[in-house]
Amino acid sequence: MELRALLLLLLCFPGFQAQIHSTEETRSEGSSLYIRCPYTAQTTHQQQKAWCRLRNGQCEPLVETKGYSHTNWATKGRVALKDNPTERTVSVTMTELQAEDSGTYFCAYYYYRYHPLRTISLSVFKELNKWELDSVSVQCLPSTLHYSAGTKVWCRRQDETLCSFVANTDYPSTQPNSKALEDRTLIQDDTQKRTVTITMQKLQAEDSGMYWCALYRSSRLTWLMEVRLSVSKRTKQYTAKESGDVSVQCPYSAPDYRAVSKAWCKEGVRKSCTVLVTTNNLEYQRTPQQGRVRIQDDTKQGIVTVTMERLQAQDAGVYWCALYEHAHLFRMLEVTLNVSEVLAGTTLPGAAGTSQATPPANSPAPSSNGNTFVLLSGVLSILFLLALISLVTLYVRRCKQLNKTAHSKGNREEGTYEKPGDTAQPDSYGRLESPRDNSKDLKYVTLNFKSQLSPEDPLYCNVELSEAHRKRKDENVEYAIIAFKQLSMNDKG
Repeated sequence: MELRALLLLLLCFPGFQAQIHSTEETRSEGSSLYIRCPYTAQTTHQQQKAWCRLRNGQCEPLVETKGYSHTNWATKGRVALKDNPTERTVSVTMTELQAEDSGTYFCAYYYYRYHPLRTISLSVFKELNKWELDSVSVQCLPSTLHYSAGTKVWCRRQDETLCSFVANTDYPSTQPNSKALEDRTLIQDDTQKRTVTITMQKLQAEDSGMYWCALYRSSRLTWLMEVRLSVSKRTKQYTAKESGDVSVQCPYSAPDYRAVSKAWCKEGVRKSCTVLVTTNNLEYQRTPQQGRVRIQDDTKQGIVTVTMERLQAQDAGVYWCALYEHAHLFRMLEVTLNVSEVLAGTTLPGAAGTSQATPPANSPAPSSNGNTFVLLSGVLSILFLLALISLVTLYVRRCKQLNKTAHSKGNREEGTYEKPGDTAQPDSYGRLESPRDNSKDLKYVTLNFKSQLSPEDPLYCNVELSEAHRKRKDENVEYAIIAFKQLSMNDKG
């Protein structure tokens, strides 16, 4: 494309020199393009600058400055141009690019005619993201020159030089019931609106790639538009116990696929899928899962429910919920099933396996059940030993506290006083508790002294008042007399 543009420029612009810089730029729809075009000293800033699109071999100015004026910038629509005389460059910005903006452009200055400064071959591609079983529709808008003659084609890019035909207006698909991409692609040429519409149905992840809408004429392809298609799979992951059951629900578009048969198959080598059961109850080759798989299709809500019973270790793997049409499978949902072993003494769950929304490629591999049991037993043993040591320590501390309390009570049973010098000072004290039976009998207290006391020595006694035994007004006052008895030396012994 770049070579053809240069040849056109050489023919249309005499004096166009080979050293003019030419580049190819690729952008996605909605992005912007920024280009700088230098010019030489012979080109003054007073000369008119323009951003042109090459159409029919002629310069079609999109935006241009006014020559010999103080204004060195111009804007029109989504295109802005600025002339910087200090750096001797022309800057061009195109925003909100669309696929129809693809083509050949050049910066130019005007001196009796437009002289190119730099050539740009711009390719703006559509970026489409779809799910499996979706449909996609693309509309190409060829220019008048391109539309005039030739076959419109839709091809898939294999490399820089090869583009394999998928559909064309001369030979439409004659096998609508085939799974091949060519038979799922329709191309329509509207001669009145001068548009070409391509529709791809029942998309699969394998359909992802780069496509061209092109004109085929004289055994040559003329590029019109590029589409980059990405088709993603719907995936789920389930984990269930051996000998247990698992139930899988696969949603689909009821208006589109209500009447189509559904199937449950297990993926094998080279992405082939062995059918285990279908909604039309057809017989298939014998498999280990035969007789343990059920399928139900709720055509009103658009949900297929598959139940696998009495799971075995060999049931683990990748399965498909798929449309089953004319002996072809179109994947609706990819399911990864993990079947774990049952430990001795473990009760089997009656419910289905747990569904996980994360893709199988990102989920961690399950650990060994035996290693998990050993690790758990070791942790529980350590916790039990720590708890036992803590209980023994608390018991010993409690016993020590009880012994101290008993010893303290023993010391308080009898008060002892001694007489240093001439005055008797209490060394310890005795306490007389109030009677519990409200008896009015006289109570006696015996005081023992380590040293001899004389009648003149003072005696001190701590008395604790009880609220319950305060003297009433009508009670008689009782008095107590403490007398000291002189003991002989023999009696002291």
